[in-house]
Order: sequence, then C-alpha cells, then structure tokens
Amino acid sequence: MMFKIGDIAVYPGHGVGNIESIEAKEISGGATQKFYVIRVLGSGATIMVPVDNEKAVGLRKVVNKDTVLKVYAILKERSDMSADKQTWNRRYREYMEKVKTGCVVEVAKVFRDLYLLKTDKELSFGERRMLDTAKNLLVKELSIARRQTEEKIETEIHKIMNV
Repeated sequence: MMFKIGDIAVYPGHGVGNIESIEAKEISGGATQKFYVIRVLGSGATIMVPVDNEKAVGLRKVVNKDTVLKVYAILKERSDMSADKQTWNRRYREYMEKVKTGCVVEVAKVFRDLYLLKTDKELSFGERRMLDTAKNLLVKELSIARRQTEEKIETEIHKIMNV
C-alpha cells in the first residue's frame, strides 16, 4: 500500500483528496478486498479505490516542488496554439483525455490553452466547464504542494496568464 490514513492523494479527474480510511469490503464470490476511502477536498465527494488498483486508476501523491516549477513554466508558454484550429468538440475530447490522466502537467496545458483561447473566441459551454475544472484541479494541488492558500495560487496563476 502506497497510502495510509490521513495521507493526501490525487485521484485523476477529481483532484486532491484525503485518505479517510482503508476498509475491507466483501465483493462477489465472498472474496474480500481492501479499499481506500477518499474524501475529495473540492467537492466533498467520497470515492472508494481498490488498494490493488491504486496504480491502474492513477492514484498518486501530490506533486513535488520541481513539478510545480514545471507547471508554472508551462503556463508561461505561448507558442503552441494548434488547438484553436480544431473544432470545439474535437478540442473538448482531447482536453478531457488530458484531464483524465491526472497528470498535473497535462491539466496545466489544458488550462493554459483554454485560457488563451477564450481571449480570441467564445468558448463552448463544455470548454468553459473544462477551463473551470482544470483551474480548480491546478489550484487545489498547487496550494497543497506549495503550502499556500488557494487564493494566493489563483492570483499567481492569473498574473502569469495575463502577462
């Protein structure tokens, strides 16, 4: 087991959560399986992840300071805007796949691209929701990784994006 009760973990697509307990549950055929019970910090939702599947579902620890620096560098990049030449639904599917990976670097790319795209054109409803989701995932994880308030992280991100 990679996590213990009280640890902070990141669950792809949902964000940062607290491991509240590790429970054994009876599953089909009378077999017993251990589950992490995770309370997602942003939504308060509870997710049960089989301990044996932690790697397969992408459950991971909060990023380190080096990765935080990489995220900020990605947010500052302005060169690759190939996404704006695609249709909104193709962009949306591509971005959804990146967010589902749970990789904070990929989430940062989605946020950056959508944030920059909205300065040029109107985003679809789905893209606006995706932008909010990416921002919330980034802010939560970066605030924990940097031990700063979410407000401070959000302010920093908006400064970077509006340069």
